Amino acid sequence: MEQKDRFREIFATIDITPILRLVKKTSRYGAPIEVNYRAMVYSLIIRIIERIPTIKDLIKRLQHDILFRLDCGFMLSESIPSAASYSRLVNRMSQCDALEEIQTQLLTQAMKEGFITDDTVAIDATHIEARDQAPVKQDKDKQEPKKRGRKSKTEREAWLKQKQEEEEQKPIFEKEIAAQLEVSFHVLKDQMPLDPQWGVKKNSDGKNTFWFGYKGHLAVGTRSQYILGAMLSSGSLNDGKAAIPLLKGLVSQHPQFKFTYATMDAGYDYEAIYRQVRKMKAHAVIAYNRRREPELVGFDEHFAPTCVREHSYRYDSYDSKYETLKYVRPKECDHCPLAKDTLCQKVYKMKISTDLRKYTAPARGSKLWKEISKKRSAVERVNAYLKEFFQLNNIRHRTGQKAKFHFNLVALVYNCTKLVCDRLNRHLNEQAA
Repeated sequence: MEQKDRFREIFATIDITPILRLVKKTSRYGAPIEVNYRAMVYSLIIRIIERIPTIKDLIKRLQHDILFRLDCGFMLSESIPSAASYSRLVNRMSQCDALEEIQTQLLTQAMKEGFITDDTVAIDATHIEARDQAPVKQDKDKQEPKKRGRKSKTEREAWLKQKQEEEEQKPIFEKEIAAQLEVSFHVLKDQMPLDPQWGVKKNSDGKNTFWFGYKGHLAVGTRSQYILGAMLSSGSLNDGKAAIPLLKGLVSQHPQFKFTYATMDAGYDYEAIYRQVRKMKAHAVIAYNRRREPELVGFDEHFAPTCVREHSYRYDSYDSKYETLKYVRPKECDHCPLAKDTLCQKVYKMKISTDLRKYTAPARGSKLWKEISKKRSAVERVNAYLKEFFQLNNIRHRTGQKAKFHFNLVALVYNCTKLVCDRLNRHLNEQAA
């Protein structure tokens, strides 16, 4: 498409009224507004699409490319805003939830038009480097040696009381993940740590890689590949601590959206996450993370029961009424001399409430479980799109609050282009029919 047509289609998907409210005059008195804020917002969106690296480069192109200036919404008679004007606008937008409000409206519209009909949501995190300079490492003070020997009863009670008080005073994201279950989405969103920190993760070779910055957490529809939820956090935050806020955000912002499965990698294998997914009347498909656990006698690696000759029972079905998994005899039992013996049962039934981590619906290791687990690649694909084509790795602002603005803007622009492509494809299919 031509540049002006492409820009017009993208602008038609969003309503920037929440942003314009921030810069609107509250009184008819005083100096008039000389800056075209609508065109400034559109130019910030186009900067992401056209992969313009900095605001200075954006201003330079607006000054020298007349067609680009007109397509962004500026008039020839208007002067191009300065870098300071853009900085003030970004500062105002970073201090409110206007971009998140626009994102919610866009996704609601996409759902109404029938483009988001996913039954599976994939959640994952990606690392983002900060523009802030990493602090100088400081030497830790030497701690006094602990008193040797067992504490007396009085000392132990005082120590336990002190530990409990310290645990209660910790921020919500420094507590265990289970503490998030009783906290609302808005509280979790407001208390999300945003300051850049050192993060570490293992690469494909099993070696640790470090970066100073943030983590972007996404919840993506596996079929439509829309970003249904997006949150930014410090680079040191555990991936699993962002899953419950993302899931609660789906319920809070899109109560009409229902999904059946939530798939994640082994970094999210915590019982609290299974409980949150179950509370949303869905099923968690999460890779199991063995934490120095011994092997269960009478069960295989996928926790399916085994017969006397250690053949695994086959997953048959799931009874949603009683929340029970049904296993039937393995194929090897057809020619087994113990088939008619009382040692081997014909059917095993297991309630998923016995252990939410081990027993999921569908059962671990089954064909359906593997198919749903493979859909998790959708969120990894979207992470790659954001970094390669939407400048997610090109944060030009300092502080976590402005980095969050950049992250939300990138997610919004991605969903805008996705909605435009879906609308154009539908129009072309209707014309072909």
